[in-house]
Amino acid sequence: MSSPYRPSSPAGQPTTSTDPASGPASHRADTAAPASPTPALQPGLDLGLLALRLAVGLTMATHGTQKLFGWFDGSGLDGTTAFFAADGYKAARAMAWVAALTETFCGLGLALGLLTPLAGAGIIGIMVNATAVKWDGGFFSPEGVEYDLVLLAAAVCLAFTGPGRIAADHLLPGLRDHRYARGLAAVALGTLSAVFVLVVLHD
Repeated sequence: MSSPYRPSSPAGQPTTSTDPASGPASHRADTAAPASPTPALQPGLDLGLLALRLAVGLTMATHGTQKLFGWFDGSGLDGTTAFFAADGYKAARAMAWVAALTETFCGLGLALGLLTPLAGAGIIGIMVNATAVKWDGGFFSPEGVEYDLVLLAAAVCLAFTGPGRIAADHLLPGLRDHRYARGLAAVALGTLSAVFVLVVLHD
């Protein structure tokens, strides 16, 4: 008996469905790759990254100007040189210059979101070094590593996340799209530079 819902077909021949949903065009649509969703705007994320960059970057830049120019009741290059020499660093004057320039310009770069991976690498190197030297002082400030670890963690976070869209890097075609590999390279560069200083240039 033929089904009342579909026409009968001669024996030995397949029945062809008349349902449009099962046609070839529908099959192609079902198997096609889904379109990539457009990333949603996240102004809260960009504002949060901006606030973090300004806090860390300007703090580091201020410390750099204390070393470089003696601003904000800083010790200047002479006092910084004496500090490095007393802490057991070789080539204390060169180390004073490196620390002062790195803190000043990498701090400003981070605050502006300019060359963020490189700026982050510089700050990571400084803070890994400072944390290692102060490790015997315990955790809590002013003798411990509490403050240094917070700045180090913030710099590592920014290296991985990128500066956000409210940043100078967002205007540069080569740096507009932050990539995980750049953050990883920044962390590795900063850490390796600090290890080199501690092993080769510190008694």
